[in-house]
Amino acid sequence: MLAAGVGGQSERLAGRRRKMAVESRVTQEEIKKEPEKPIDREKTCPLLLRVFTTNNGRHHRMDEFSRGNVPSSELQIYTWMDATLKELTSLVKEVYPEARKKGTHFNFAIVFTDPKRPGYRVKEIGSTMSGRKGTDDSMTLQSQKFQIGDYLDIAITPPNRAPPSSGRMRPY
Repeated sequence: MLAAGVGGQSERLAGRRRKMAVESRVTQEEIKKEPEKPIDREKTCPLLLRVFTTNNGRHHRMDEFSRGNVPSSELQIYTWMDATLKELTSLVKEVYPEARKKGTHFNFAIVFTDPKRPGYRVKEIGSTMSGRKGTDDSMTLQSQKFQIGDYLDIAITPPNRAPPSSGRMRPY
């Protein structure tokens, strides 16, 4: 009887695991079903993208965006929602020649207001590297649920310096 009870419990756990796997697959399928609508850049007005950069490999602290303040390293870029991370990388490199060096790492994050509590939140969305192709190069603002009014924070890491471990942001 004890063996049957243990077997039944492991069957329930296996069933839960299967259910979780199915749920995550459905979510991925739903994401894939939402194709990005092509943007006609000739007919669509660009948006003002406020970009904040650091050259130490770390994102800005969220308190730097508090009470109407923003970090001083602001770039203003007119672009469209279908702008790719690689496209944005090339625009940043036009302004910062030192970032043109092969192997420079760009880590992108969206900074947005939190509707549930005061202040800002951050969501890392991907990374690119100067002189190398990467899996995130073709990722767009639109695909990452960027909203007009959000900020983009780019942590730039020069070559020969490793980006922060696992690409995660430091705790605040």
